[in-house]
Amino acid sequence: MKRLNRKGITLIELLVALVICGMVAAGIYQVFIAQSKAYTVQDQVVEVQQSVRSAMEILLRDLRMAGYDSDNLLSTITITSPIANLSDNAITVNYEYYDKALAQYQKHTVAYWGDGDSSSLIRQLTVNDVATPQETLLENVENLNFTYGMDVNEDDALDNWVPAGSIGTSKVVAVRVTLTARPVQINPDLQKISPRTLVSNVTLRNLCLMK
Repeated sequence: MKRLNRKGITLIELLVALVICGMVAAGIYQVFIAQSKAYTVQDQVVEVQQSVRSAMEILLRDLRMAGYDSDNLLSTITITSPIANLSDNAITVNYEYYDKALAQYQKHTVAYWGDGDSSSLIRQLTVNDVATPQETLLENVENLNFTYGMDVNEDDALDNWVPAGSIGTSKVVAVRVTLTARPVQINPDLQKISPRTLVSNVTLRNLCLMK
């Protein structure tokens, strides 16, 4: 009759097994933490990119309308200055707008500027000289810059890009917008996320811009 081997494991073998299991568990935990941090960082990057893109689209929509005048016989609105208050970090846009709900032609004046105190992009709409409350389009703004495309020889073509201080008497035919914002650093343990920048050019095409 064969005798059964009833020998158990030793304490050393048990300790070795526990150490190996602990190392495997620690490795799995480290991978999980790394993946969680990467997901959070990616989520913040996507969020700030979408926020910058949304704010830029609103700004570009107004810039494309600069100087629009329907010339309808029922309209008493006259647009004489498509863009005004030009600076490197602020601009004002004027255009005619027909409000279907009120069945009314309106003069819209839209001002954009960067608020250094709150690091925000601010938009304010004025309808028929009545200002509406300021609207914060984007927070955590690091840079808002406007550069102006100039027609220096009056051939209605863009000749060069200049900052606001170099415009002089030449006609502005395009605007380049540079908008940079940074993600909110929620967790200081995460890697620092670099700011996201979006640059867009808009050609001012409305007829009242023509001299």
